[in-house]
Amino acid sequence: MVRPIVGISAGAEQARWGEAWDLPATLLPQAYADSVAASGAAPVLLPPVQGTAAAVTRLDALILAGGGDIDPGRYGSPTGPHTTGVQPARDTAEIDLLTAALDLGIPVLGICRGMQLLNIIRGGTLLQHLPDIVGSTVHRRRTGVFDSHTVTVARYTRTAEILGRTEVEVPTYHHQGLADLGTGVVATAWADDGVVEAIEYTDVPNVLGVQWHPEVGDDLSLFAWLTDHVPGGDAVPHA
Repeated sequence: MVRPIVGISAGAEQARWGEAWDLPATLLPQAYADSVAASGAAPVLLPPVQGTAAAVTRLDALILAGGGDIDPGRYGSPTGPHTTGVQPARDTAEIDLLTAALDLGIPVLGICRGMQLLNIIRGGTLLQHLPDIVGSTVHRRRTGVFDSHTVTVARYTRTAEILGRTEVEVPTYHHQGLADLGTGVVATAWADDGVVEAIEYTDVPNVLGVQWHPEVGDDLSLFAWLTDHVPGGDAVPHA
């Protein structure tokens, strides 16, 4: 049995570990790797450095992970007062990763920030602070805590097929969201306040983004979808 290789984009942060170390590190929450492994694939961390996109030729699928805000200059907007955690090097590295993955035709899953990047690369834009738009903090109630809300999924979409239902309770932690959709981008799920919660590409197969964080939930269907749709080969059974 072949174990597919799924690359996961990561950020660069100052981190502490052990008794003495406090250094710049390539950082990714463990839940991403655990979810990929549980779906029957082998996770590979992709640091936000120049040249990482060359590794895409060795991958069977790509996950664009969550993280800090994307530079608003990427979608032609000034930086708002609530936009934080911008890492230009990560923006560049992930755009290169996504471009390479699309050129090769491998499946792509964008999670939170990753979904936003899927939209931006197609000419879409973002809302930089949802509480100013929707009048609530439902999408990020507490700092450093994943809360949840309900999402409604459009019938007869790839998203609904993968999830197996059209209403889901999802783990959430974001303060930005999609504004204008990019070329060939279609919304497939929404929160009760109208915020877009999932997208698909209409002109490219096997590209999907979700605004929520499936890696911290109990539903592995999105990760299993990546594992099951690699070009060629049979995946090992899901854990």
